[in-house]
Amino acid sequence: MLMVSITVFILAAFVGFEIITKVPPTLHTPLMSGSNAISGITIVAAIIVSGRAEGGLATVLGVVAVILATINVVGGFLVTDRMLEMFKRDPR
Repeated sequence: MLMVSITVFILAAFVGFEIITKVPPTLHTPLMSGSNAISGITIVAAIIVSGRAEGGLATVLGVVAVILATINVVGGFLVTDRMLEMFKRDPR
Protein backbone atom coordinates (compact mmCIF):
# COMPACT_ATOMS: atom_id res chain seq x y z
CA MET A 1 0.00 0.00 0.00
CA LEU A 2 2.88 2.36 0.76
CA MET A 3 4.38 1.88 -2.70
CA VAL A 4 1.02 2.65 -4.34
CA SER A 5 0.71 5.84 -2.28
CA ILE A 6 4.25 6.94 -3.14
CA THR A 7 3.64 6.20 -6.84
CA VAL A 8 0.42 8.23 -6.85
CA PHE A 9 2.19 11.11 -5.08
CA ILE A 10 5.07 11.16 -7.56
CA LEU A 11 2.74 10.99 -10.57
CA ALA A 12 0.53 13.77 -9.15
CA ALA A 13 3.57 15.96 -8.52
CA PHE A 14 4.85 15.39 -12.06
CA VAL A 15 1.48 16.03 -13.72
CA GLY A 16 0.89 19.12 -11.55
CA PHE A 17 4.29 20.54 -12.45
CA GLU A 18 3.73 19.92 -16.16
CA ILE A 19 0.29 21.56 -16.10
CA ILE A 20 1.41 24.62 -14.13
CA THR A 21 4.42 25.29 -16.36
CA LYS A 22 2.18 25.28 -19.45
CA VAL A 23 -0.22 27.95 -18.10
CA PRO A 24 0.10 31.33 -19.84
CA PRO A 25 0.66 34.35 -17.58
CA THR A 26 -2.81 35.78 -18.31
CA LEU A 27 -4.44 32.72 -16.74
CA HIS A 28 -2.23 32.62 -13.68
CA THR A 29 -4.53 34.73 -11.47
CA PRO A 30 -7.66 32.60 -12.04
CA LEU A 31 -5.59 29.47 -11.55
CA MET A 32 -4.25 30.86 -8.27
CA SER A 33 -7.77 31.56 -7.06
CA GLY A 34 -8.82 28.02 -7.92
CA SER A 35 -5.87 26.54 -6.07
CA ASN A 36 -6.74 28.67 -3.04
CA ALA A 37 -10.18 27.07 -2.98
CA ILE A 38 -8.61 23.62 -3.09
CA SER A 39 -6.24 24.57 -0.26
CA GLY A 40 -9.25 25.72 1.76
CA ILE A 41 -10.68 22.22 1.40
CA THR A 42 -7.30 20.87 2.51
CA ILE A 43 -7.52 22.95 5.69
CA VAL A 44 -10.94 21.51 6.53
CA ALA A 45 -9.73 17.96 5.86
CA ALA A 46 -6.60 18.47 7.97
CA ILE A 47 -8.68 19.78 10.86
CA ILE A 48 -10.95 16.74 10.67
CA VAL A 49 -8.04 14.30 10.48
CA SER A 50 -6.12 15.92 13.35
CA GLY A 51 -9.29 15.93 15.46
CA ARG A 52 -9.89 12.22 14.91
CA ALA A 53 -6.27 11.19 15.34
CA GLU A 54 -5.62 8.63 18.05
CA GLY A 55 -1.85 8.82 18.16
CA GLY A 56 0.50 11.65 19.03
CA LEU A 57 2.27 11.55 15.67
CA ALA A 58 -1.00 11.72 13.72
CA THR A 59 -2.10 14.74 15.74
CA VAL A 60 1.21 16.53 15.19
CA LEU A 61 1.12 15.80 11.45
CA GLY A 62 -2.49 17.03 11.31
CA VAL A 63 -1.58 20.29 13.03
CA VAL A 64 1.41 20.75 10.71
CA ALA A 65 -0.90 20.13 7.72
CA VAL A 66 -3.32 22.79 9.00
CA ILE A 67 -0.50 25.30 9.46
CA LEU A 68 1.04 24.67 6.03
CA ALA A 69 -2.31 24.76 4.22
CA THR A 70 -3.20 28.02 6.02
CA ILE A 71 0.11 29.58 4.98
CA ASN A 72 -0.59 28.45 1.41
CA VAL A 73 -4.08 29.99 1.37
CA VAL A 74 -3.00 33.30 2.90
CA GLY A 75 0.02 33.57 0.61
CA GLY A 76 -2.09 32.69 -2.40
CA PHE A 77 -4.64 35.36 -1.60
CA LEU A 78 -1.88 37.94 -1.12
CA VAL A 79 -0.31 37.06 -4.46
CA THR A 80 -3.71 37.07 -6.20
CA ASP A 81 -4.57 40.46 -4.68
CA ARG A 82 -1.23 41.88 -5.76
CA MET A 83 -1.66 40.57 -9.29
CA LEU A 84 -5.18 42.00 -9.54
CA GLU A 85 -3.83 45.40 -8.44
CA MET A 86 -1.73 45.43 -11.62
CA PHE A 87 -4.90 45.40 -13.74
CA LYS A 88 -6.58 48.34 -12.02
CA ARG A 89 -6.49 51.62 -13.88
CA ASP A 90 -4.93 54.68 -12.35
CA PRO A 91 -7.77 57.14 -11.42
CA ARG A 92 -5.79 60.17 -12.66
